[in-house]
Amino acid sequence: MSTVAVVGAGAMGEAIVAGMLARGWQPADLVLAVRRPEHAEALRESYGVEVTDAVTAAAKADVVLVGVKPYDVHGVLMQIGPRLRPDALVVSLAVGLTTAHLESALPEGTSVARVMPNTPSQIGAGVSVISAGASCDDAQLGVVDDIMSAVGTVVRVPEQLQDAAGAVSGSGPAYVFLAIEALIEAGVHLGLPRTTSTQLAMQTFVGASRLAAETGEHPAVLRERVTSPGGTTAAALGELEARGIRAAFLAATRAARDRSTEIGG
Repeated sequence: MSTVAVVGAGAMGEAIVAGMLARGWQPADLVLAVRRPEHAEALRESYGVEVTDAVTAAAKADVVLVGVKPYDVHGVLMQIGPRLRPDALVVSLAVGLTTAHLESALPEGTSVARVMPNTPSQIGAGVSVISAGASCDDAQLGVVDDIMSAVGTVVRVPEQLQDAAGAVSGSGPAYVFLAIEALIEAGVHLGLPRTTSTQLAMQTFVGASRLAAETGEHPAVLRERVTSPGGTTAAALGELEARGIRAAFLAATRAARDRSTEIGG
């Protein structure tokens, strides 16, 4: 297995570390870099991994995952670039930043890949969208696939579709949480106790998602099976359509995609 450095082991970085260890990587295969000493000590105690500074971590690794905020990425790459191994692969987890932008801060010819994970990765149920930079070959992208598979499903897309994919899956959990929140509040307004409404809404989303994923049937087919002509569900869906639910999702994902592009610029 490759030696992997995780520079910026926040919530997502730590989730990846935990997933990798659960999938068979050894603590010796990993080296982490974080800013706060207390966080470093907690990571050592939890996972038995080496925690050091970014430059030292990067110099030891075949693959360097950069999990810092987008506005910190350029500075981190400028720091670690001179110490990278000649055949190192640098993987960015930052939204919006193109591989060309990443490559511009690294030694010429450095292999780069771009990943957009989402928050369900914290429980091993995420989806990560990955794209290769100019010098990243299929074997190296396969390593990225192996790493991100430790926290869920991996989807490869051409880089020009990264911002669009992130608008669906990267931001997508927030849309789902908002829908759950709205359904809970609706139940409360109908007279349900909040605990009961919460339980009903949560499990309905879990069950519907599992049904769609496990049957592989188109969501429209599954929706039609719930919707009896002239029934309660038909009445409810009529209200959602009248209030423009499809147009709202289209506008929301376009806004997310455009904001990702702005961040990258």
